[in-house]
Amino acid sequence: ENDLREKESNMSRMLRQTGFYARYTFSDIIHRSAPMRTCIDMAKKAALSDYTILIRGESGTGKELLAQSIHNHSARKKYPFVAVNCAAIPENLLESELFGYEEGAFTGASKGGKPGLFEIAHNGTIFLDEIGEMPLTMQVKLLRVLQEQSLRRVGGTADIPVDVRIIAATNRNLKDEVAAGRFRRDLYYRVAVVTQEVPPLRSRPEDIPLLARYFLEKLAAGKNAPLELDDAALQALCAYPFPGNVRELGNILERAAVFCPQGGRISPASLPAEVRGGAPDPQPADTPSMPDAGRSAASGRSGITR
Repeated sequence: ENDLREKESNMSRMLRQTGFYARYTFSDIIHRSAPMRTCIDMAKKAALSDYTILIRGESGTGKELLAQSIHNHSARKKYPFVAVNCAAIPENLLESELFGYEEGAFTGASKGGKPGLFEIAHNGTIFLDEIGEMPLTMQVKLLRVLQEQSLRRVGGTADIPVDVRIIAATNRNLKDEVAAGRFRRDLYYRVAVVTQEVPPLRSRPEDIPLLARYFLEKLAAGKNAPLELDDAALQALCAYPFPGNVRELGNILERAAVFCPQGGRISPASLPAEVRGGAPDPQPADTPSMPDAGRSAASGRSGITR
């Protein structure tokens, strides 16, 4: 028993050193609204299965946070969580990043080859963010991995077995992408075994005060001075539709922290014009700036965590 605990401790330490671990759990998700509570309840049930999950939601809603929480609620929580942004990796590099390569597979290939992210995620979870951006040629290869539970490195001839749970995410309607010929129908049904919707912030305004408090606490900690919203500013935020969702709320409050007057009380005058209803922006020269606020927000956790 002691040997098992020591092995688990060593594995946990290794994952943290490599960065392939999930930081967040369901308890980190700040919410009060019924839509978000329903989302979390469904995600907890899905986490206990080993099915592939497709998380759908607008940009800025916190899809990766939900994916990390699912991983940490699952039987795979002691193993790697590997996140891949399918839109951020150039198409000509995506295959070697996901599946690895053998020595000599191409010019500049590392001696001895290199394992891909699927191999690194063995026994754990791989999170394929923005899967709707994946090129069709890669979709075929991903489908094979899902079907065969094995992969072949670039330049290799041997099949390597992998045991990986896939969580995918997209802000696109993949059914529309299938109809348009941009996403394979067979892959869609493979990744959408369980679908999970993350509600946009405009559908859960009850969560805005809690989230705003979280962001302001992070910003205040960075400048060692209190920050708070007055009632009018909070009302303006609650009435705003937030097309950028939680990420936009964090950015708005970071900006407001820079332009609010001494004393740290944020009024509508410190909010962007589109939030406060079209009044002109305050001039930066009229109010002192707070340079530490930006660094604090940038180093803080995701907008729907605490």
